[in-house]
Amino acid sequence: MRLLSLLLPVLLTAQIKQQFIYEKAPFPECHASTIVETAPGEFLAAWFGGTREGAKDVAIWGARLKDGQWSAPVEIAREPNYSTYNPVLFHTKDKTLWLYYKFGLSPSTWNGAKLKSVDGGRTWTNKEYLPAGLLGPIKNKPFIQADGTILSGTSMESDFAWTAWVERSTDNGQTWSKIGPIVYPAEPRGIIQPTIVPIGKNLLRMYMRSTQKIGFVTYADSKDNGKTWSSAKITNLPNPNSGTDALTLNDGRIVLIYNHTSKGRSPLNIAVSKDGDKWSEPIVLESEPGEYSYPAIIQAADGSLHATWTWKRQRIKHAVIPLSALPQ
Repeated sequence: MRLLSLLLPVLLTAQIKQQFIYEKAPFPECHASTIVETAPGEFLAAWFGGTREGAKDVAIWGARLKDGQWSAPVEIAREPNYSTYNPVLFHTKDKTLWLYYKFGLSPSTWNGAKLKSVDGGRTWTNKEYLPAGLLGPIKNKPFIQADGTILSGTSMESDFAWTAWVERSTDNGQTWSKIGPIVYPAEPRGIIQPTIVPIGKNLLRMYMRSTQKIGFVTYADSKDNGKTWSSAKITNLPNPNSGTDALTLNDGRIVLIYNHTSKGRSPLNIAVSKDGDKWSEPIVLESEPGEYSYPAIIQAADGSLHATWTWKRQRIKHAVIPLSALPQ
């Protein structure tokens, strides 16, 4: 029995199919991918790429997966004289596809921008800049409620404080209200990059990246459909100051993709929970030395999971994860 428990994570990982989205690109570095299903079995991924993070030549790039093959990367958005960051792809309830991204000289001076598409990302409208103080979803996909309300997990970073917020829209992103701040009381420079998931019928939970001083994935809860939130608390999952993502499966289980370590950005892992509190043993997606970080994860129409992440800042990797590969 003990041998089986030791072998189980290996057996589960063997079912996961991984591939690079591209082998060659017109930029040496990349980071912060996002993925969305644009039609059954077809996907669009985006990320930022350029000389290095923060360089003025960094733009938003994307590629499309169809019939098992990724297209070559194409440039989607660029800001003259500024670096771009953290694209986020998602559909609103009216089936519009949105791409939100950030631009600026550093995270403390970011501004937000957005584009929309009605043809699955083949063409995009002219970009729109968000009002000062609004950044859009900062890293992870928003949670779209049954009535179409958008809850975007966002955050602000300064040299002194990291603070999470929620941007809420009831009109498909035309106007927004800002909810927060959501803080970890014991550590001002504490939490960023929320991802919001439902747990049962009456609870919303956001999981957040934390500093190494905190050292664990954090969470906050809302019992009124995202209008107010608790202060942040810690889970028992380590966080090395690196991004995470999460989703609620169709069967109600919670999936978290993250780096299960207190230092560095390897390994990259997936854990599963039935209640959002107790987590399975993590399965391993990457374990070699290097950086494997800033994951994104969605559930496709066929039930499988699709994840993307940064591979050593050199390429973006994509994985297809059948439900049978997840711990129960």
